[in-house]
Amino acid sequence: MNKPLRPATRLLRAGRPHQGWVNTPVTRASTYVFDSVQAWRDTRARREEERLPSYGARGTDSTHALEDALVELEAGHRAKLYPTGQAAIATVLLAYLRTGDHVLVTDAVYEPVRRFCSEHLSRLGIDYTYYRPDGAGVAALIRPNTRMIYAESPGSLTYEMPDLPALAELARRHDCWLAVDNTWASGLLYNPLALGADISILAATKYLGGHADVMMGAAVTNARAWRALERATIDLGQTVGADDAFLVLRGMRSLPLRMAQHARSALRVADWLMGRPEVARVLCPALPGDPAHAIWKRDCRGANGLLTVEFSDRLGEADVERLIDGLRLFGIGASWGGFESLVLPVRLDTCRSLPDAMRRGVMARLHIGLEDPDDLIADLEQALTALSPVSRSL
Repeated sequence: MNKPLRPATRLLRAGRPHQGWVNTPVTRASTYVFDSVQAWRDTRARREEERLPSYGARGTDSTHALEDALVELEAGHRAKLYPTGQAAIATVLLAYLRTGDHVLVTDAVYEPVRRFCSEHLSRLGIDYTYYRPDGAGVAALIRPNTRMIYAESPGSLTYEMPDLPALAELARRHDCWLAVDNTWASGLLYNPLALGADISILAATKYLGGHADVMMGAAVTNARAWRALERATIDLGQTVGADDAFLVLRGMRSLPLRMAQHARSALRVADWLMGRPEVARVLCPALPGDPAHAIWKRDCRGANGLLTVEFSDRLGEADVERLIDGLRLFGIGASWGGFESLVLPVRLDTCRSLPDAMRRGVMARLHIGLEDPDDLIADLEQALTALSPVSRSL
């Protein structure tokens, strides 16, 4: 009996509907013409249930190929594509929630989602409550009108991991949807649908594309959740271009190799940072001392390039900003998941609603790119040394 193919092998073959061409050709198209009025009517009658060529906004060979690859990656039923990760999240929330509903949202949620909740869910009469990023106490927050639990696993910036199978069981018991932002793992390292979630959301801008040259979001669902997402995506006019779909699909071919290198370098940099007197702790669920490590080890197959560094309380915000400004190989910029190393200051007080159980120092988020880790360590060392006499006094 043939053994199932491993993820890296499947990714090289996913989304290749054509015979011959190794890369699915780019299909730039808007109008699809039919052989007859009856063929046009037949397609319109069937396209709600079947994926058929009918109009460019509903997909072309290029977008369908990427959707197929994402379904393979996430072990899902069907997928939809969006111009950004935020667009994917907004569409998911609007697809499953109605006036009078209530949604539980992780307090570690991607910051723009907080504004979407306050500006748009509130306007539509949809209530929301933030719960602790590790999922503690979430059952007590369920209301009779709760229709969704929205999770990030791990959460933004501090990487808490809820027990997703336990959240899934809670959602099923209360007839809720469970949606999970899976951007950190990008489908390769963690599969929310296999752990009981209904919807997995990804910012394909990041590791899936991998080259800092494309914006895109995606959502992959199980069979039960599919119809509502498809209808909302169509009704909100969400679509992506063929060239962007090609770039993300091309990036996915090298995802396992890139992710492994990001993780190796990040863990090496983390180990070096933890030996520095300026550093109080490094946050990353793959590190044995991290509070999320046990769940990460149980549910995940690897790590990525993200680290959040918490500095000693002897360093203030001005010191950390000088440190960031002094780095030569780390760009100061939003996003992550590309080939390049990045750094940003972190202010949890501006992006959390619940009190933090831990007393934390000033923090910075690092994305460890594909540069040689020895060069990145040398860059961090020179920037930390330049903080003297602050650094020498620790």
